[in-house]
Amino acid sequence: MNIILLERIARLGQVGDVVKVKDGYARNYLLPNGKALRATVANKKEFESRRVEIEARNLEMQSDAQQVAERLDGQSVTMIRRAGQTGQLYGSVNTRDIAAELKEAGFSVLRSQIQLNDPIKKIGVHEITVALFADVNASVSVNVARSEDEAERQAQGEDVSVAGDDFEEEEEVVIDEDAPDLEEVFEEGAGEIADDADADAEEASEEEKSD
Repeated sequence: MNIILLERIARLGQVGDVVKVKDGYARNYLLPNGKALRATVANKKEFESRRVEIEARNLEMQSDAQQVAERLDGQSVTMIRRAGQTGQLYGSVNTRDIAAELKEAGFSVLRSQIQLNDPIKKIGVHEITVALFADVNASVSVNVARSEDEAERQAQGEDVSVAGDDFEEEEEVVIDEDAPDLEEVFEEGAGEIADDADADAEEASEEEKSD
């Protein structure tokens, strides 16, 4: 599909450029987000009549994005998730999760602005890029951990990918080879008790005969 760019988009073009993109990219992202128009004759005339206004709006948006980037850059968000002892998550952390955490921190960021090729599936501190506008990016740390204490240790540079003291492990069972066999002990004790019982029975029988 041929479109007219209404704002500068990295690796695509400048404001006013007519470029060809995949239909899905245009319909699902560029057109509904007001970043482009279909390159029809009518839209080209409309764009030219509003070019000055559109370019001024772009400069304002870029300035606003730069201010947000200065506050957002270097921020860190913590995500507490369940994970196995090797650090593999029972699930994942995606762009929706990160956008929600950033919103809680006071930053209005769209999921589409978070540059994450694949969901995060392992604990650790993950550096991601937030593309706020063309050529305006901010770096954010996503600290994924099993607990707040673990997140603090990760933030200090400690590798906690393998569970430490906070996660209980089964105690090792130590077998004392010199210890007596319980079965043998039980059998020996049982034998003695049985012998005593037989002796008592025999003694009682003798007394009855004497009576």
